Amino acid sequence: MRRVVITGMGALTPIGNNLAAYLDGLRRGESGAAPITQFDASLFKTRFACEVKDFRPEEYLDRREVRRLDRFTQFALVTAMEALKDSGLDLDAVDKRRVGVIWSSGIGGMTTLEKEIEDHVLGNGTPRHSPFLIPKMIADIAAGHISIQYGFMGVNYATLSACASSSHALMNAFDYIRIGRADIIVAGGSEATITKTAVGGFNSMKALSERNDDYKTASRPFDKDRDGFVLGEGAGALILEEYEHALRRGARIYAEVVGAAATADAYHITAPHPEGVGVILVMNLALQDAGLQPSDIDYINVHGTSTPLGDVAELKAISTVFGEHVYALNISSTKSMTGHLLGAAGAIEAIASVLAVHHDFIPPTINHFTDDPEIDPRLNLTFNHAQERLVRAAMSNTFGFGGHNASLVFKKFTP
Repeated sequence: MRRVVITGMGALTPIGNNLAAYLDGLRRGESGAAPITQFDASLFKTRFACEVKDFRPEEYLDRREVRRLDRFTQFALVTAMEALKDSGLDLDAVDKRRVGVIWSSGIGGMTTLEKEIEDHVLGNGTPRHSPFLIPKMIADIAAGHISIQYGFMGVNYATLSACASSSHALMNAFDYIRIGRADIIVAGGSEATITKTAVGGFNSMKALSERNDDYKTASRPFDKDRDGFVLGEGAGALILEEYEHALRRGARIYAEVVGAAATADAYHITAPHPEGVGVILVMNLALQDAGLQPSDIDYINVHGTSTPLGDVAELKAISTVFGEHVYALNISSTKSMTGHLLGAAGAIEAIASVLAVHHDFIPPTINHFTDDPEIDPRLNLTFNHAQERLVRAAMSNTFGFGGHNASLVFKKFTP
């Protein structure tokens, strides 16, 4: 099968509105948490989130078009634009029939749907819905807009597997290119669900941190006093390209995609399997697909949401797969900085993993204060500060409600 490399990336995150700013935020261990500004959260149990700051879509997109796009699609178009520019592709020279878009969102246009219900269903008088309601809210529309914007006529669809959605998008893009069905695919995910409905829903599940008086440190994966995840928003876009195609045009290559796998826990709609069987299986399959041994991996960007059950279960699964080598690994959860971007989490965490491989550094797990006695103290969880080290290969894990598991493997590029 053909080799697949990453030649461009774009990021819009709670700790940086472009790729360079995101890299800087990861290096500095910045927290993206702040009081919610998108609605009045004063009556909610959780009143903070990791929002994208100072985002003005009119700076990137036509003002009239902005009104017809949900925030998650705006995020998608902006990050795809950055990734394509970063790749150096001459869009007039490529065969657009062999350029595709596989984009994801766990929920889609929740802001649009919520506003339409509030304004036109719960309000008085005759319901009058916007003709853009449906095309603004459906989760696949971001992929369609990117395709239309650039005339890409190859494979085009959305993946949806809750918080594993954009990892599945990247896996599918990897597969399409390596079996010869595409030369280039824009892949990633976007999410914009800091809304009353999402916060209220996750609060009712007791999934969100309620640390309102100390929101900057609320996302604290692996800490003994973690009390739930912090909701985030944003997007990540990656340009996956067939190696020979990239070579012919002299592209800069960040890393090579060498392995991917997907499994199911087949256990519970929200809780992790207590023995981690699905997670163990997905990591083993990803390593097998990559043709690598556990000892070849230097860094794992874990799902690590800052929930009491999930964090411990994932680390136990990692210890099972990696054996004694687990103590030579660096492990970290960048959700400690960005919060949990749901369907976009896999994309921005894949970017963090690729940046780690490309720049030889480990993003930290910030906000660690108290060791959890259920977690092996010998594990290097990269607490509080970034670390410099050679990263030959990195694994990125994401898991979604419904028992969806995805694992990606990125390797330092060698011709």
